[in-house]
Amino acid sequence: MLFSEKTALVTGASRGIGRAIALAFAKEGANVAVIYAGNSAAAGETVEELKALGVKARAWQCDVGDFAAAGAVCKEVIEEFGGVDILVNNAGIIRDGLILSMKEADFDAVVNTSLKGAFNMTKHLYSHMMKKRRGRIINMASVSGLMGNAGQANYAAAKAGVIALTKTTARELAGRGVTCNAIAPGFIRTDMTDKLTDKVKENTIAAIPMKRMGEPEDIAAAAVFLASDAAGYITGEVLRVDGGLCI
Repeated sequence: MLFSEKTALVTGASRGIGRAIALAFAKEGANVAVIYAGNSAAAGETVEELKALGVKARAWQCDVGDFAAAGAVCKEVIEEFGGVDILVNNAGIIRDGLILSMKEADFDAVVNTSLKGAFNMTKHLYSHMMKKRRGRIINMASVSGLMGNAGQANYAAAKAGVIALTKTTARELAGRGVTCNAIAPGFIRTDMTDKLTDKVKENTIAAIPMKRMGEPEDIAAAAVFLASDAAGYITGEVLRVDGGLCI
């Protein structure tokens, strides 16, 4: 198994892409710390699925955008699991709207979770991984952060920031054996996209060269690769998993 005796900390892991990543890591032998914002039932179900795969798993509720809370949960995970080898900054929210009508609070909330949350978790595990002289950090970006998207000024700005954070982190930690890469998903089948109208889905799929939505497992497969030894000489990269949407 790729991750036997290793621990992965995955934020936003109770459902969707985060859940798929947690399960994919567990199938490769990793113990998993499930970080979630508010859906304790979904987090509990994910933990039980992970345990059924024969690994150690536990859930922590945490607002990753809260610096102190993020630090506390990182400390607890290290104490509980003996260390963290893989960090996946997946937590994110959307509050879509045109700039004309977007509320300041909606802009701040998205940036706080998606960008500041990734910074907070990275900051609190930075020294830990640096001292171990090994580690993998994977940040969830988006094609919106690469090309922009009308009605998503907050989300696109946050994800573009995640890409810049990824490259900076990669430069700072490369000499310590720690890699940092980003995944930029395209149109993926999740709770978020399920809420879109059929017309919006049809129009978006029509713009995808592969003519289909992606699945959370497509993103999980990319995360497994980037966390593996096979990707040991890759850092600061943004891997698009988008069916060709952002070519």
